[in-house]
Amino acid sequence: MATTKTSNRDMEKYHTLAKPYNDMAGSIFNIEKEITAAMGTDGADSASKKMILANEMLNLVSNYVVVNGISQTVLKVNDEDALSNARKALNRSVGYLEEVVTGYIDVPFSDYKDRLEAIDAVTPAWRYFLVRKMGLSIDLLASAYSGNTKWKWTFVELKGRFVAVAKNLIDMDKLVVNSDPRSPHYEPTVGHLRLVKKLLGLSAERYREKYELSTKSTDDFQKSLVFLSSLRRLSILTGDKEKADTIKKKMDVWNNKLTADMTRLKANKG
Repeated sequence: MATTKTSNRDMEKYHTLAKPYNDMAGSIFNIEKEITAAMGTDGADSASKKMILANEMLNLVSNYVVVNGISQTVLKVNDEDALSNARKALNRSVGYLEEVVTGYIDVPFSDYKDRLEAIDAVTPAWRYFLVRKMGLSIDLLASAYSGNTKWKWTFVELKGRFVAVAKNLIDMDKLVVNSDPRSPHYEPTVGHLRLVKKLLGLSAERYREKYELSTKSTDDFQKSLVFLSSLRRLSILTGDKEKADTIKKKMDVWNNKLTADMTRLKANKG
């Protein structure tokens, strides 16, 4: 009986502490509805509003992560509903950015250049801020799920989508000018570029790991090669020939491994 009473008190405490964050989540949903309703047909207006929505969805993630933290502290268990809602909000946030700059991983800049023109007014500093905020949100949620291996590989895919939009937010036509130390955009541009290069390499490694340790799907192995190819393309574009050559050698080794695995698989089936 004492246990039941204690449990009831804990639940009451949990709901009391979580209420402000759940209320804030409701407010964010209202903001999303208002912004969506106000979207015009103008490409630039729509694109800038979607970037705002991407940020609001990350605020939503933060609220749900806090609610889960309260549940862990008070009830000693995860709040699965809060985690599920946070996951959905993250997917929506990435989705908004994909609508703005595409989710292309390894294509010429010319294939999505027109998308960047629609967000020309968005500063490099704000783009970099949004990228860092999204990366932190993903890491925080992945950490909350760390004891549940069911979601381990889902975050590889989510982070891969994030890395693609993080890369595509960089205006390659302005990269040289903005990378000049005399430019007011120097620090966020260089920071953004360095982060994207790091993340492209990590996504390649994680997809390769997913292939080796979980799925054995050649699609995952090929995805890892796409991320490596994107990193090589970016290295060439930024004049880092040594890095590009190193990546090319790595891609050759991985391609040989994939070819050997596919040959062995075909032989086993035969």
